[in-house]
Amino acid sequence: MPDMYFTMTPLILSGAANMLFTKTNLYKMHKHPIDNGRLMWDNRRLFGDNKTWIGFFSMIFFCTLFQLGFGIFCNAASLNAHCDVYSVYENSPSLNLLFGFLTGLIYMVSELPNSFIKRRVGIKEGKTAKGLKGLVFFAVDQVDSLIGVMLLLYFFSDISMAKYFLYVILGAATHIVINIVLYLIKVRENI
Repeated sequence: MPDMYFTMTPLILSGAANMLFTKTNLYKMHKHPIDNGRLMWDNRRLFGDNKTWIGFFSMIFFCTLFQLGFGIFCNAASLNAHCDVYSVYENSPSLNLLFGFLTGLIYMVSELPNSFIKRRVGIKEGKTAKGLKGLVFFAVDQVDSLIGVMLLLYFFSDISMAKYFLYVILGAATHIVINIVLYLIKVRENI
C-alpha cells in the first residue's frame, strides 16, 4: 500500500493545488463555466458554475507539473521501482509529460457525467443533497474522477483489476481526508 500512495502522489498534490488555485483572484477573474450557462430540456444547467474552463486546464497543468517533478525526484532518489508506472516504463520527461497531461484530462472529463446527473436530479453545484440521494452522490463524488484516472494507470502499468479497485478505494478514502482538511482550513465549503 505505501507504493500505491507513492504512485498517487502527483495526483494527490495536483488535486490539492487545484483546489487552492480555485480560491485565487486569477481563477476568479477567469472563471467561465464550461457549459456557458446553457440550460437543458429540464431548464437546469448542463454542468453548473463550478465546472470552469480555467479549472479544467489548471488541473491538467498541475497534473503535468507534479508528474514531471515526481519523475525527477524518483530518478534522483532511485525510487522508480516504487511507482507502478515506472515499473513498466522508463521514467523520462516525455513519459511524465504524457502521463501527467492524460491524468489531468481524464480526471476532469470523468467528473462531468456526475455533474450532469446531479443537475438533472436537482442538486445545485457545490451543494449536497440529503438522505439516500445525498449519500449516493457523496460516494460518487469521491470516485468519479478516480475511476477514470485509475483506468489510465491500469493501462499504463501492469496492475491487476483487483489492484485497480484497491487504488479507487484508497484514492476515495484519501479524497475524503483531504476534503475534510480543506474544509477545516476553509478552502472548501462542504466535505
